[in-house]
Amino acid sequence: MEQPSFLEKESKGDGVVKTSAEVIEWIHSLLPFGIKPGLKRMHWMLERLGNPENQLKAVHIGGTNGKGSTLSFMRHVLQEAGYNVGTFTSPFIELFEERISVNGTPIDEASLVQCGSRVRPLVEELAKTELGSPTEFEVITTIAFDYFSNLSKPDIVLVEVGLGGRLDSTNVISPMLSVITSIGFDHMHILGETLSHIAKEKAGIIKPNIPIISGVSQKKARDIIAAKANSVQADYFQIHVDFHERLLSVAANKQQFAYESDCDLFDQVTIQMPGAHQRENASVAIRALEWLRQKEMYFISDEEIRRGLAATTWIGRFEQLSESPLVIIDGAHNKEGMESLAQTLTQHYPSKRYRLLMAATKEKDMNSLLKPFEQMNASFTFTTFDFFRAADAKVLCEQAPVATKRYDTDWTNALRTEVNTLEEDSMLIVCGSLYFISAVRELWYSK
Repeated sequence: MEQPSFLEKESKGDGVVKTSAEVIEWIHSLLPFGIKPGLKRMHWMLERLGNPENQLKAVHIGGTNGKGSTLSFMRHVLQEAGYNVGTFTSPFIELFEERISVNGTPIDEASLVQCGSRVRPLVEELAKTELGSPTEFEVITTIAFDYFSNLSKPDIVLVEVGLGGRLDSTNVISPMLSVITSIGFDHMHILGETLSHIAKEKAGIIKPNIPIISGVSQKKARDIIAAKANSVQADYFQIHVDFHERLLSVAANKQQFAYESDCDLFDQVTIQMPGAHQRENASVAIRALEWLRQKEMYFISDEEIRRGLAATTWIGRFEQLSESPLVIIDGAHNKEGMESLAQTLTQHYPSKRYRLLMAATKEKDMNSLLKPFEQMNASFTFTTFDFFRAADAKVLCEQAPVATKRYDTDWTNALRTEVNTLEEDSMLIVCGSLYFISAVRELWYSK
C-alpha cells in the first residue's frame, strides 16, 4: 500500500499550516527568539532536509549598504540574458513573500505552504534540544533554500546576507562567488564598535578558493578583506583598484558613467538609480557578472549588461512616489546611508529645499546619522511607527543636531502635513528604518 505523502500525514495532525498567511503568522511568532548568531541551528535543520543549500548555484552578497541594489542590478542583467534568477533578500518592502523570489515573482502560496510544512516539525523538534528554537530569520532562510533547491530550481540564486556575515544564517552556502558591497557603522551592538570588528564579521563570508569582489572604500576594511582572501587563497577584486567607474553625466532620474576593468571597457553605462553609491554598486555587479561569464558559467553579452542595468530599480531606495509634489522615499538608516542620501540630493536636486520625515530604531545615534545635513538647507520632522524597536519621536528630535526640527508621534498625520504644505521649490524625503519606509509606501499606494 502506498504511503501517504509528508503533507498528507501533516494534514491529520494539529497546528497544520494550510495557507501562506498561516505560514507567515507562524514564522513571525518566532520573532521573540530574537537574533542568535551562529550556524549550528541552520546546519541541524538543513541536514534533516538533505542539505538543499548544497544544490544551489549561488552568489553570496554581503555588506552594510548596497546589498539589495547590487543584487537587483545582477538580477536584471541575468534575466535580460534569459536566465531564471532566484533571489533571497531582507527585509521586505511590500509583501513578506518577496523575500523569496524567482525573476522578481514572490514565492507562490502552494510552495510556501509546502516548504513551511516541511520545516515546521523540524523547528518544533529543534526547540526541544539544547540548541533551542531557531530564529525567525533562520526559518525563512531554511524555507528559501528548500524552495530554490526542490521546487523552483532557478539557474542561479543571489543570496543577500541578513546581518554581518560570519555568523549569519546564509553563511552555510558554498557559493560560486562572494561579494561585499560596503562596510559601515550599523548594528554595532552585535557586530562590534569599530570598523575593524565590523569588517572581520563581513569578511566571514569569504571562503577557500571562492573569489571575492569588493566595493569597500575604507583602507582599513579593505586590508582586512584582502588579508582574509589571501589566507584562504580566494581571488580578490577591489573597486578603484582592479575595476573603476567614472561619472559622465547626471540628471534627476538617471546617470551615466564609464566602467573599466581588466576584462572590459564600457564607455557609457546608464542607470536610473541616482547617487555615486549606485554607480559603485552597479560597477560591483558588472565585475561579478564579468567573472561569471569569464568562467563560462553564464553567457551574457555586453548589450544585455547595458539593458539590464538601465532597467534596474529597487523599491525603497531613493524611490520617487510623486513628481508634483516631489516626494522621495529612501531606506537610509545608518551613517553611510545618510551620507549617500545627502550627496545624492546635492548632486541630483541642488536647487531644492529639503524637508525630511524620519523614523528610526532605538540604537541609532542621531548625532552621527545627521551630521551630513547640519550645513544643508534641510528641515526635519521626526516620528515613530508601530515596531517593537522603534525610537521615540521626541527623543530623536532632542538628539538631532539640526537647527530646523520638530516631532509628531503620529506618522500618518506627519506625512499628510508634510505633503500638504510642501512648496514648489521644496521636496519631501521620507527616510530611516526600512520597516518605516515599507509602512509609508503601503499607505501611499493604498490612497
